[in-house]
Amino acid sequence: MKRLHMHVSVPNIEQAIAFYSTLFDAPPAVVKDDYAKWMLEDPRVNLAISSRARATGIDHVGVQVDSADELAELATRLKAAGSTTFDQEATTCCYAKSDKSWVTDTAGVRWETFFTHGEATAYGVDEMIPDAAPKAACC
Repeated sequence: MKRLHMHVSVPNIEQAIAFYSTLFDAPPAVVKDDYAKWMLEDPRVNLAISSRARATGIDHVGVQVDSADELAELATRLKAAGSTTFDQEATTCCYAKSDKSWVTDTAGVRWETFFTHGEATAYGVDEMIPDAAPKAACC
């Protein structure tokens, strides 16, 4: 089953955790010094926030899938729509190990489709996505 993903860059992680915990009436599933994530069922969303010195606001949106087959299906549909994808395998980002496919839509919004298959002890490396907005991308 797919889950909508949103990643918001925030200026203050503690204030943002308090805000989103109140909004969703739930604590985050993951909390780090520079990162937090909610895995909500209603609405079905993976909301991640981070305070990593990027411009504040929506960093990117995406779709999280439960299998490599679902990720391949989404990547195929993105390519069929004429988009050039930037694919990453076994990357570490947002304290997780994932396979990803990135694309920028016609409005300039960066979309990440990803399958997470493990946790990581470090945030990971912010990689520059080709043909994307000038800010770095990481889940």
